[in-house]
Amino acid sequence: MDFATITLEPGTRAFREEVVRFLDEHLTDEVLEAERRTGNGHHPPFHAALGERGWILPMWPVEEGGAGLDPLRARVLALELAWRGSMSVSISRLITTTVALGLRAWASAELKQEVLPGVARGTVLMCLGYTEPGSGSDMAAAKTRAIRTDDEWVIRGQKMFTTGAQNADYVWLLTRSDPDAPKTKGLTMFLVPLTLPGVEITPIRTLGGERTNTVYFDDVRVADHYRVGPAGQGWQVVAGALDAEHRMGRIEDRGIGDDGNLGTWQGLVHRLTDAGLRWAATARHPDGTPVIDDPLVRERLARVALDAEVSFLPGGPMSKISTAQALIRSAADLVDLFGPAGILPAGADGAVCDGEIELLHRFAQGTAIYGGSIEIFHNLLAERSLGLPRARLRPA
Repeated sequence: MDFATITLEPGTRAFREEVVRFLDEHLTDEVLEAERRTGNGHHPPFHAALGERGWILPMWPVEEGGAGLDPLRARVLALELAWRGSMSVSISRLITTTVALGLRAWASAELKQEVLPGVARGTVLMCLGYTEPGSGSDMAAAKTRAIRTDDEWVIRGQKMFTTGAQNADYVWLLTRSDPDAPKTKGLTMFLVPLTLPGVEITPIRTLGGERTNTVYFDDVRVADHYRVGPAGQGWQVVAGALDAEHRMGRIEDRGIGDDGNLGTWQGLVHRLTDAGLRWAATARHPDGTPVIDDPLVRERLARVALDAEVSFLPGGPMSKISTAQALIRSAADLVDLFGPAGILPAGADGAVCDGEIELLHRFAQGTAIYGGSIEIFHNLLAERSLGLPRARLRPA
């Protein structure tokens, strides 16, 4: 592995400066504070500003609404967004770009024309309808029914952890259209407008302060126009979107730049490092000596900083594993280092860095399951990277 510093040519350096100016203007402390209060995962003005520059789908061609960036500039954009903490206001954007890849590959020409230009402009958002009560990460166990009636479908069931549904225009919905078919054979994908009668969205608040949702489908009638891919082949349709979410394949093929759901968490480990250094630079031990001069404190802060740097190195599923583990480990280490003040929330008297460590510590716990559990990603690494056979349960 080459750890040498990349020397950017003048045009790429100028592009980075453009990104920095953009973030200075649009991703302000006020925007981030509003997100911390609401946990909404989306800030419409910031999203619209990204759309105006083609930075929602930065590697898509300009004629399709993207910015036509090469992989290096897409990486520069992704890193700056991550370091500046954009993840908190980008959840709906990241989910939407993941769905866009599935639509691009499988949707009819008419449906793509209806949806994808708005995605690139920042006027259309989508959410994921995968998880159901009782099925967890086993997506193929979906029970939400889709019943064909002439030129439309009747959908009934429910999905949970549909993050961003309160912001979205459509849900990328996995349904069971043939209950008698083998588990992965009777599934059909839809892009369901969330404004249809019979759709109900109810909020769920997480430990990390984010809002997710349960979405109910009470005999929702969906035109066949919104079916994505052939009926009964939903498992094949959803596979491409899952690969993008799991950071499988080349970023050129995904076309969204190296800023999928998993990559943005890496910026949070850097935020932990920065918060730890800010605290150590001003805090003092009871005897009056500066905390930053304590070799044990410096060693622990260095460990967090190393976690932040290493989390940017792996690609693919390993990125999810290393980043989630680094975030959980580093947040816990800093809470232990700061003592009781480290668990005080924002606004509390004496809270370290205005509660940022407490917030990141709470959020970190969920990263082990967001976008698929760490155990699922270990299986992906074993099967796709190491070529090991699929795990089989021993008979009882």
